[in-house]
Amino acid sequence: MGANERLEYLHDKTLKLTTQSGCYIMKDKKGVIIYIGKAKNLKNRVSSYFRLHARHDMKTQKMVDNVFDYDYVVTGSEFEALVLECSLIKLHAPKYNILLKDDKGYHYIKVSNEPYGRITAEMQKVEDGSAYFGPYTSSFAVRQSVEEANRVFMLPVCTRKFPQDFGKHRPCLNFHIKQCSGVCRGRTTQEDHRAVLEDAIAYLRKDSAQTIKSLQQEMEKAAEGLAFEKAAKLRDRIAAIRRINENQKVVFTTAADQDVVALAKRGAVGCAVILKFRKGRLVDKVDYQLGEIGPLEEAREDFVNLYYTNNRDLIPRQISLDGAIENLELTAQLLSEQLGKKVAVMIPQKGEQRRLAEMAIQNAAEVISWGHDISGRDLAALDELARLLGLPNTPLYIEAYDISNLGSSNMVAGMVVFENGRPNKRMYKRFSIKTLDQQNDYGAMEEVITRRLNRYLEEKDSEEGFGKLPDLILLDGGKGHVSTVRPVVEQFGLAIPVFGMVKDDRHRTRAIAEDGGEIAIKSNRSAFTLVYKIQEEVHRFAIEYQQKTHKKAAIGSSLTQIETVGPTRAKNLMKHFKTIKAISEADVGELCKAPGVTRQSAEMIYQHFHN
Repeated sequence: MGANERLEYLHDKTLKLTTQSGCYIMKDKKGVIIYIGKAKNLKNRVSSYFRLHARHDMKTQKMVDNVFDYDYVVTGSEFEALVLECSLIKLHAPKYNILLKDDKGYHYIKVSNEPYGRITAEMQKVEDGSAYFGPYTSSFAVRQSVEEANRVFMLPVCTRKFPQDFGKHRPCLNFHIKQCSGVCRGRTTQEDHRAVLEDAIAYLRKDSAQTIKSLQQEMEKAAEGLAFEKAAKLRDRIAAIRRINENQKVVFTTAADQDVVALAKRGAVGCAVILKFRKGRLVDKVDYQLGEIGPLEEAREDFVNLYYTNNRDLIPRQISLDGAIENLELTAQLLSEQLGKKVAVMIPQKGEQRRLAEMAIQNAAEVISWGHDISGRDLAALDELARLLGLPNTPLYIEAYDISNLGSSNMVAGMVVFENGRPNKRMYKRFSIKTLDQQNDYGAMEEVITRRLNRYLEEKDSEEGFGKLPDLILLDGGKGHVSTVRPVVEQFGLAIPVFGMVKDDRHRTRAIAEDGGEIAIKSNRSAFTLVYKIQEEVHRFAIEYQQKTHKKAAIGSSLTQIETVGPTRAKNLMKHFKTIKAISEADVGELCKAPGVTRQSAEMIYQHFHN
């Protein structure tokens, strides 16, 4: 869709807006509400949508293109605007706001009705006489609980039928690694199996601490009664529960109950993941596909506010976020009032809480990358880089440039492409510097970017090769390179982010350069590793090309020392014979076969090498 024909009217209308806090309500031609937002200063916020030549992300641009008019509600404070925004979004469900659709199925824990019952995770409840626990909204929690119960109590998970299959086959691997009691051997009675099954069911209904306490008492009682074999089995069961607790991905003491929220973005589409920790362990993971979203900071705040105000019973005492939100204190105040107790909302920067946030980021990246040609790890690194650089979208297509030269000769540049976090060598390009006769890295970089963008104008209809624009340009250099190249990009009317890659004294990646300074990246492991790979690859590629051109120039100059051999004839000779050695070993007749070589020239070349 083209630019909004009402843009001038909407822009003029905002000039009369109040500077107080409140909510704004965007509507389309039919009067349907398509977006609701809040603002500390209504005039500043709403006018940002309707400025001429404003640069918006994809989702915001679509919304602006469809706005016919807007209303607004003035509130007494910024906090009141936040509460009103959440209420209006729930009431009207505008298409351009984040909407949390509850399309998740329910899950059950099943205890089968058979002589030797089993515990399984099921998607549906069937009237088959079995016992079902649930429903639960999380398949993750159900699967994890079932796997733990079967492992701790050594229950069979194979497909054999009991007692029909007793003794028909050897015990499977699970028996030998002590994850199954070996019911298939036929040495376990139904009564003994039922007793173990009841213990497993009790374990699923209680938490592990209570189960350990109960089993400890039972073990001590068995030992006192000299039932040492039973006591040993109970001891092993207690040890298995403790091992599972120790092997949980995260066990921490600073916050017994908390949620960790992370968002990931692929192009303009986003998703959110919530890792739920209760009583010091990971108990659940929920994820939401968010559709097209704007900047991550804005989407993160909208998601948190909407999710928890829609699910008041799920608000924990602490929420850790993977990145910044604009109104951190207001969000904490809102959730505290919803819960009736103080809720801490934090953005951890280091330590155990940061590790939890990184785990949530990785999970979000896996969710949104599923089914696409990109791994969760690569997407997580790209998302981290986008956060670090303040990019509106994840840079899935990155171009990096480096200049290489020997003084004022053999000045060349290399361009490498990283697509979905990995090198796409098919798209690499080489440039020979044409407009400079003296060493000038800034001038060379300006020439290369200008030529690249001119090629874009020529080939943009193809949307391939130079006809495709990058999401991010990285330059091997500091802020001087950035300040040289950014104006070039702007002259073409393009909004491609440009940053530099800065090296330390040992030529290792140290920071990201922007026009006004540097951004430290070493503490952001995934982004740092990605930028390091890009910088090393573009440097290798540029150096390789420079060495190749230098070698060709050296070879060409050795041939042009021969009378009657100029640059063109030298080039033809090299193309025909491939090497200087082959030329030197050729006779006059063979030399004449090279394009453009006359018999006189062939004789001169032959004499040069044989005298």
